[in-house]
Amino acid sequence: MKKDIFQQAQWIWVNATAGKDEYGEFFIPFTYDGKGKVSCKLSCDGDYTLFINGKYAASNQYGDFEYYKVYDELDITSFVKTGENKMAVLVWHYGEGTMRYAAYQAGLLCEVTAQDNILASTGAHTLSRISKAYQNGRAQWMTPQFGFSFGYDATKEDDWMFSGKDCTPSAVVKKNATLFSRPVEKGVFMPVKKGEKIKNDGGRCWLIELGEETVGLPTFSFYSPIEQEILVSFGENTRDGHVRRIIGERDFSFTYFAKQGVNEYTNYMMRLGCRYLEFKATEPIELEFAGLLPQKYPTKRAQADFGDELTNRIYALCVNTLELCMMEHYVDCPWREQCLYAFDSRNQMLCGYYAFEGGNTQYARANLLLMGKDDRADRLLSICFPSHLDLTIPSFSLYYFVAVWEYVQHTGDISLVKELMPKLRSIMQAFLDNRKDGLVYRFLGDNHWAFYDWSEELDNDSLSDEEKDKPDLMLNALFVIALEKMQQLCEKVGEPFAYADVITQTKSQAKRTFFCEKDGLFLLTKTSKKYLELPNAVAILAGLTDKKESQFICEKLVNGQLSPCTLSMKTLKYDALLQVDEEKYKQSILDEIKVDYKNMLDAGATATWETSEGASAFCDAGSLCHGWSAIPVYYYHKLLK
Repeated sequence: MKKDIFQQAQWIWVNATAGKDEYGEFFIPFTYDGKGKVSCKLSCDGDYTLFINGKYAASNQYGDFEYYKVYDELDITSFVKTGENKMAVLVWHYGEGTMRYAAYQAGLLCEVTAQDNILASTGAHTLSRISKAYQNGRAQWMTPQFGFSFGYDATKEDDWMFSGKDCTPSAVVKKNATLFSRPVEKGVFMPVKKGEKIKNDGGRCWLIELGEETVGLPTFSFYSPIEQEILVSFGENTRDGHVRRIIGERDFSFTYFAKQGVNEYTNYMMRLGCRYLEFKATEPIELEFAGLLPQKYPTKRAQADFGDELTNRIYALCVNTLELCMMEHYVDCPWREQCLYAFDSRNQMLCGYYAFEGGNTQYARANLLLMGKDDRADRLLSICFPSHLDLTIPSFSLYYFVAVWEYVQHTGDISLVKELMPKLRSIMQAFLDNRKDGLVYRFLGDNHWAFYDWSEELDNDSLSDEEKDKPDLMLNALFVIALEKMQQLCEKVGEPFAYADVITQTKSQAKRTFFCEKDGLFLLTKTSKKYLELPNAVAILAGLTDKKESQFICEKLVNGQLSPCTLSMKTLKYDALLQVDEEKYKQSILDEIKVDYKNMLDAGATATWETSEGASAFCDAGSLCHGWSAIPVYYYHKLLK
């Protein structure tokens, strides 16, 4: 971080007080003498689109916190000309916190330089206005995780980005932002993915199929004989010949108010994950094309051939999913959420070390660092990042230690550990403070979600009120694993570790409390009625079992005698099997992967599903592109290379 990043620029907004779901338009002309590279430094609250001389130049603000405020440094030389230039910035200020956005004061900070000369900078003199074409204050939720949808009125388009029409001087606003340069590369555009028109309905209802799961910016062109509102829906599948727009309280749509004549539009700030688009009009429209402009994080796939057609197809399915789930950070699900979770991204990072040339380590580092910038009063990690919602999954804070350790294993980079060590100690202390009688107890309150898996007994919704105030095996076994990773990280950086006795005590007490000697298996809680795969696998990984007990449990795991875990959590099941006897259980793991993922391929999947149920899961809200399920990438490299 540098203090002199911006020499003159000030944070500004259209007015002193911003509303939520508000679009600001900023007109910034400057003169260029044709000498040297032209650089634009820019940061905003929400997202932005930068235009220079009427042409799109850049977009995509990095998700951040006010105290970890990221700016982009853009080379705009190819967009400028000698003499007068017209720069325009559209800023979408969300203004309300979601699971993937932390709400702060609206603002734009921008400065243009060439050969150390400042050509333009934001301040009270900057001309701005509230957008006329974008609907302000609409605040229509798409999903609680995803955030707001949008509305656009093409009849109100004008030449503001060339003339500063109806703009007035801006308000200088106070933002207590500490600036950092963007830690990852920006996404790159691929050729427009134009969908196939598979339904017309007289021009009033157009159904568009992209042919595969795609992530990108909505873009389209059509002719409308009148001014009219067009409802645009998107989704991963269809029902009764239409995109499934309304699912529960979710609404996967946006509105476009068409002008009479030709309409051409691209939204550079709203990335969609879908396979289908649908346009509904009152009067028939002539659709030239509709699709997505793919925006992909720049990676190069590592070469991999496992000598078997089905294995190669499964592997390609998984790597494609990883790529679709990479935005400025890993996202769990491009269609429904676009959130960075500590557990989901752990799976994604682990696979990325093998799937991409160079291991994609810079990207992984940035993900871990962003999580480490989170700051909750209870010292646990938030449910997602960045987020200011008072919600956390305590178990995910423990997986964070695993992810950091795996990063060190694959990179040898201990500088990140040194930077994160205060945060790691703070998280661990939260668990240490929540121990009684040698065990970690569940964290109380509706803001603590005791989630372990989307399977029987492992979601908080299945717990009785009495059980919510008790310890369980999962939290304590994961606590042991996290402590052991913490010990190894401390050794790497030469820092003291004072909790060796806690590891021993927790192992002993957890086994005494949750192990049934008669059946040779672990229960999730003292009152549980069934034996589950996941807690028993994690008990092995935490070292709660001797050799004979481990072997007994593994036989139950491979023979399907325990209540199963879902796709993402099978990484723990497989790790337990491999820890006990890799040669013996290797083929069982590979066979199970083939069954699970062949089912997806046979159903026409082009990305890995959230769970084996596909779209029907979670009351028809199951994701058909979910990064946490791409785990075969890791196991194929581990077992077949």
